[in-house]
Amino acid sequence: MIPPLLAVVTLVFLVIQLIPGDPVTVMMGKNADPEVAAALRALYGFDKPVFEQYWDWVKNLLHGDLGESFMLKESVGELALQRLARSGQICLIGIVLSLLIAVPAGITCALRHNTFADLGISSLTIVLISVPSFWLAILLSYWLGYKIPVFPVFGYTPISEDFKKSILTTMLPAISVAAMMAATTTRLLRTSLLEVLDEDYILLARTKGCSEFRAIFVHALRNASIPVFTMVALQIAGLLGGVVVIERVFTFPGMGMLFVTAISNRDYPLLQGCMLVFALVVIVINFLTDVLYAALDPRIRLSK
Repeated sequence: MIPPLLAVVTLVFLVIQLIPGDPVTVMMGKNADPEVAAALRALYGFDKPVFEQYWDWVKNLLHGDLGESFMLKESVGELALQRLARSGQICLIGIVLSLLIAVPAGITCALRHNTFADLGISSLTIVLISVPSFWLAILLSYWLGYKIPVFPVFGYTPISEDFKKSILTTMLPAISVAAMMAATTTRLLRTSLLEVLDEDYILLARTKGCSEFRAIFVHALRNASIPVFTMVALQIAGLLGGVVVIERVFTFPGMGMLFVTAISNRDYPLLQGCMLVFALVVIVINFLTDVLYAALDPRIRLSK
């Protein structure tokens, strides 16, 4: 994890430096007093050479300091952790819902291959994959939030205040996430399971009198789940980036909205902190995925 993390830290800093615009100009306007603007640049270190700014940022990172937001006047680390927990709630509910839908649907398609059920589910997955996430989010907010007011469309309630209301306020964004994830996972599980069911060891298990349930859920599903697990891990890793659009539709105060705010205000410390958190989540999830491979398939484990 260390080399990618070092590369990410460097790239995040360089990308921010390439963004056109000056945060001091954004804060004070174009008609600001040049002396006051110069004093602000000196205060935030913008008058230093790029290498010195980079080294100061790395030193602060090593002490767990992501800086302070120019506009919000709050610690970037505290803001990122607070918003990450909210976005994580959407992602967690979305992942659980997608697996609850995708696993039975994928197994049904594989066991009922080329039947009406298989063709119907496969067609629906293609539609869901083709639909833009923001359009699906708008449809859900209209039908389930306005026409049939099942869930609130806007706002957020922390779990610490009201657990039930907190879950309800995150359901529409979570369903938007789950629909896209479930469609991709269903198709991959169907294809992978169809390949495994034709293997000789499945035929041998059935010939030896193994029950159909055990042959499918113990022997076939575990071997078919390796590529599916890889896909789900990649989806989880990229989920925070995709949630940006969905949070914008529902005006949900998560990492996505914080990221958009940082870009709009040229808030360099906040923008750097958001990008670093996004990248760190992806690196950690990829690391955990590599570790969990060995639990699913012993052949992957390192040996002497």
